[in-house]
Amino acid sequence: STLRRSPPRSPPIASAYDGARMERTVRRKEPGGYAAAVQRVWERVGSALVRLERVAEDPAEGVADGFLDELPQLQYTLHAGAELAVGIAPPRGGEALHAELIAALGEARDITAEVGFILESGDVELVQPLLPEWRGALFRVRLARLRALERTGRPLRRARRVAVGPRRGP
Repeated sequence: STLRRSPPRSPPIASAYDGARMERTVRRKEPGGYAAAVQRVWERVGSALVRLERVAEDPAEGVADGFLDELPQLQYTLHAGAELAVGIAPPRGGEALHAELIAALGEARDITAEVGFILESGDVELVQPLLPEWRGALFRVRLARLRALERTGRPLRRARRVAVGPRRGP
């Protein structure tokens, strides 16, 4: 029995694109601009994510259902979604959450490619060890989108200073 190796993963998508050189499609001060821009990314990525999640539930059924023919388009959809997200300027304080969204899209794209490579070899059983990671990467895209929208849509509250120490009497 020979050990089959997966192709090396590409570098994280956040480092593959130079956001400083890209024209921003949404500026920081546009009202509702960030949420609308993330929604446009989601409109592009959402149905592909649903299809990938269904295949991740049962890869053997997905292969029988023609998944391998769809795979390049599904991967490209994740890639294009990440490119769109790179062109969005997050609101102040939301940079880390936005970077998480971009990274999640890149990670989902990469693990999907790895799973596809193995499935094309014809040995569905070799995918089994990757399923938790693949499912997690797909879920992480949903979570990153939710966090980016919910946590950047509200102004950050300043923490009140609380005196710590013994209480003094009147």
